[in-house]
Amino acid sequence: MPRSFSLERIRNIGIIAHIDAGKTTVTERILYYTGLTYKIGEVDEGTAVMDWMEQERERGITITAAAITCYWQDHRINIIDTPGHVDFTAEVERSLRVLDGGVVLFDGVAGVEAQSETVWRQADKYLVPRICFVNKMERLGADYYRTVSMIESRLGARPLPIQLPIGAGESFGGIIDLIQNKAWTYGDAPDVPPEEIAIPESEQVRCTEYRQAMIEKLAEIDDHILMAYLDGGDITASDLRQAVRRATLADKVVPVLCGSALRNMGVDKLLDAVVDYLPSPFDMPPVRATDTKMGIEVTRPAKDEAPFSALAFKVVTDPFMGRLVYFRVYSGRVKAGAQIYNSTRSKSERIGRLLLMHANRRDELDVADTGAIVATVGLKNTFTGDTLCQSNQPVILESIRFPEPVLSVAIEPKTRADQDRMGESLRKLTEEDPTFKVNFNEETGQTVVAGMGELHLEVIVHRLLAEFGMAVKVGRPRVAYKETITLPVQGEGRFVRQTGGHGQYGHVIVELEPMERGGGFEFTNRIRGVAIPKQYIPAVEAGIKEAMETGVVAGYPMIDIKVALVDGSYHEVDSSELAFRVAGSMAFKNGVRKAKPALLEPIMKLEVVTPKEFLGDIIGDLSAKRGRIELIETHSETCIVQALLPLAETFGYATGLRSQTQGRATHSLEFHNYQELPGEMVEQIKDTVGFVKYA
Repeated sequence: MPRSFSLERIRNIGIIAHIDAGKTTVTERILYYTGLTYKIGEVDEGTAVMDWMEQERERGITITAAAITCYWQDHRINIIDTPGHVDFTAEVERSLRVLDGGVVLFDGVAGVEAQSETVWRQADKYLVPRICFVNKMERLGADYYRTVSMIESRLGARPLPIQLPIGAGESFGGIIDLIQNKAWTYGDAPDVPPEEIAIPESEQVRCTEYRQAMIEKLAEIDDHILMAYLDGGDITASDLRQAVRRATLADKVVPVLCGSALRNMGVDKLLDAVVDYLPSPFDMPPVRATDTKMGIEVTRPAKDEAPFSALAFKVVTDPFMGRLVYFRVYSGRVKAGAQIYNSTRSKSERIGRLLLMHANRRDELDVADTGAIVATVGLKNTFTGDTLCQSNQPVILESIRFPEPVLSVAIEPKTRADQDRMGESLRKLTEEDPTFKVNFNEETGQTVVAGMGELHLEVIVHRLLAEFGMAVKVGRPRVAYKETITLPVQGEGRFVRQTGGHGQYGHVIVELEPMERGGGFEFTNRIRGVAIPKQYIPAVEAGIKEAMETGVVAGYPMIDIKVALVDGSYHEVDSSELAFRVAGSMAFKNGVRKAKPALLEPIMKLEVVTPKEFLGDIIGDLSAKRGRIELIETHSETCIVQALLPLAETFGYATGLRSQTQGRATHSLEFHNYQELPGEMVEQIKDTVGFVKYA
């Protein structure tokens, strides 16, 4: 069956940015200009197509990444509109893992904000080529040139302005295209096409300067432009466009555009740039995978004829369709109803209906080709990060890593009738959201749920009521503390049980070392000879991992520890995997008690944007909350404060900030790292009832 679109004419892109930069507004305009909708949806009115969840429309923010497919200039564009709030960073993480390109939005007034840096680093991690769009140029205080400078200084990127604004704020009237050396103005109505005009005299000097700088920067990195530049020949718009594409795909520059999505200005040029500069699946290198039979690294080229391989990146419980699994096809093709293999879980699955998604609407497909991003029903044992492939050529693609939750609350159903339903409802939510964890605390008899922040957990509670019809009582938020060690030590564990028959014997000696923050856990076997037979080594490691789930200071999980197995002994008859598992756990616990264990607390990176007159009050309040000021930037009448603040001090911060600044300041929080808790506060934490641990 022939493809409806060749690989070269497919674009898989994500819209990523800080919260309130205008991602959903831009996407709504894209849908309108591409003919997918006939009325522009507005976030403020709750009519945005991409914000289809009830919670999204009530709050005016994006909570879940929504996929949609549209068409522009004979190209198919698969778009994922991602959330900007840090509590939903997992949605950005999994979207970037399966996308080929990204459109990064910036608020023309605020420039590069805290979450802008986070999503930029996520895109760097997955080597996603991207273009930038400086939005909201109609707002008072918008500064395109300052934003370009911030992209370079704060993100460490090489911005390449290929457009310039005509005016800013109330006087923003159009766009200058440096590649074509032309200018356009826009009318008030979205249906009115842009009008080409002569470049205004007031902008001609700046336009000449920036166009020359663009050509020189391209000449430094592109041989075709360099030769034409040195020969003094005419460099055409087509030459420049191809050079910008090559440089963007090689991650040597980031093209920067501008406009105002709210006023329908520049979105058409942004679509042109997506087609011209962002990669197709054909432009991306073959995806790397591990052959599960041979244990070697293999590649899968982006071809329909190649063996089928795909990555499941999202699971959604749809009220009408049931369990939907979103996946990206990296190679080969799959038909509706086909039998496939989940190599991550070693299970065969049958593809049900194949669906091309339009937010919460869908079109049915017969076949999903290479490069497609689709959803399917019928996959009962497939979860986020699983690889789908052919059973005769099984491979595993690199999965998706998600951050650990930092905040927890205890919940219980309001009625006894909801008790049984709560477990099933929470299970469905954990399948959808890998950063949402559920644990039953045996000491307190409570169900404890953990997430990325207050808003994250608040949305979960609302979804339990709205989607599952179940009201719950919620306890006070609790911080997910961790524990670690501060000294290198040796620990010994000896497990001996003698009974009438077969006994138990395991003897283990380990060395523990603290690791840098974020180091996680590392286990090495340094035994020489046969002090412990090889078959018992995995059991020792398993016992240590089990012991790490509950620390010795206050019962919190342990992190950032390096463990080396150095010695031990065994009994030819009585030794078993169980005995060495218990001995490993005992050795670890005994070592930890001698290693001066410490309690760690999550530290958040805080950014506050405030009018100057409130700066003193904000700094004083942060000092009282154990905050550490990292940077203060001043821009005309606005100050940007960057600080590190313990998560425990952030509860209710939004309310306090509003009252301090008459509601004129805004803030954003994102997880930074774990740091040792001050000694005087450890006893307070130890006195709290119960503790949280994660499976």
